[in-house]
Parts: sequence; C-alpha cells; structure tokens
Amino acid sequence: MERAIEQAWDALVDTARRTVTDGLVVGTSGNVSARVGDLVLVTPSGVPYDRLTPADTVAVDLDGTQLRGELAPTSELPMHLRIYRHTAARAVVHTHAVHATAVSTLVSEVPLIHYMAAALGGPVRVAPYALYGSDELAENMLRALDGRTGCLLRNHGTVTYGDSLDQAYDRTAQLEWMCRVWLAAGSVPGLSPSLLSPAELDEVAEKFRGYGQRR
Repeated sequence: MERAIEQAWDALVDTARRTVTDGLVVGTSGNVSARVGDLVLVTPSGVPYDRLTPADTVAVDLDGTQLRGELAPTSELPMHLRIYRHTAARAVVHTHAVHATAVSTLVSEVPLIHYMAAALGGPVRVAPYALYGSDELAENMLRALDGRTGCLLRNHGTVTYGDSLDQAYDRTAQLEWMCRVWLAAGSVPGLSPSLLSPAELDEVAEKFRGYGQRR
C-alpha cells in the first residue's frame, strides 16, 4: 500500500506540473487528485507544484478527514470528493484553461463542434457559477457531470475525471482543444460553424467502443 501511495503521489505531482507547462493553469490555480483504495491524494492549497516533494504528500478519506501530510488540501476538495463518492473515478483534474473558461461564460453547453465530445460522454455541460471551494459549486458540478466525464464551471474552468491520471488529463486537454476550435470557428465574421447532430455524436460514441488496440 505504501508503495502504491508513493507512486500515485509522484504521478499526481507530474500531472499537476504538466497543467502548468501546458498552459492550463497559472501559478497555483487548479488542482489534481488520485484515489488509492479509500485514500484520496490531493494537491495542497497554494503551493507551487514545482516545489512539491514526496514529503509533502497530502491524503484524505472520502469524508474529507486529513490522514496524511501537514499541508492543507486544495480548497476545491469538495468537488473532488463528490466525484469519488458518486462515480468510479480514480483521478480528477481541475484547471483554469483559457479557452474552456472563456466558453463557460458564453453558453450553457459546449456546442458540438467536434466528435471528441463523445469521449466525454456527450455534449459537455456548463455548471452554474458558485463560490470556489463551496459545497454549492460541488453540487452544481455533480449535476453537470451526470452521464459525463467532464464539464465546465461557469466563469471558472474545467473538471474531468477518469480511470487514471493520464485519462483524466487527456480529457481535460481534449475539452480545452474543442473549446478553442469553437471559439476560432465562431470568430470568422459572417459565418457560423457547422455543428454535429446528436445522432452523429451517438454514431461516434458507438464506434469509440472498439477504438484502440485489442488486448
């Protein structure tokens, strides 16, 4: 178990640093978590990711009680815990990605500009605004995630989850990319981007079931 926790923390820190490198967060904004058994490892609040070491491991139980570490957990802990309590998620990534955050201020659902929306379970919803770190925000997010593996938070950012940190991160990157494509297409004067129909998206979702290498 200790070895699993060490490995998960290393992967979590690598993922958090990647959000900065890839421009999905600025400074100490955003947060990342991973579940190991009944423990949830989370990035601490207000600490630059490049300063984190194995000695800084922060872990809580599913009720939010801190079981490891001296640093305070991320202020968005309620969002992370809501996901782990209500889904089979093993990892969660929250960012303040520029294009996705911009789109969150414009629409209640990300327009179907690309078929990769199917990888997130369907049209990506925008959760209503609420104060960061609040239970209200966590509840709004959970409703927006119904049947989805990612959503936008109005005037705030993105949340995605997956079976692994790699999968959760990839979904975050795909969501940011789709938002960027929609904003770019919509910026052309006199033209409106073509969008996929729900039926076309369903067709993609079915094809995705056989995507990748067979084992």
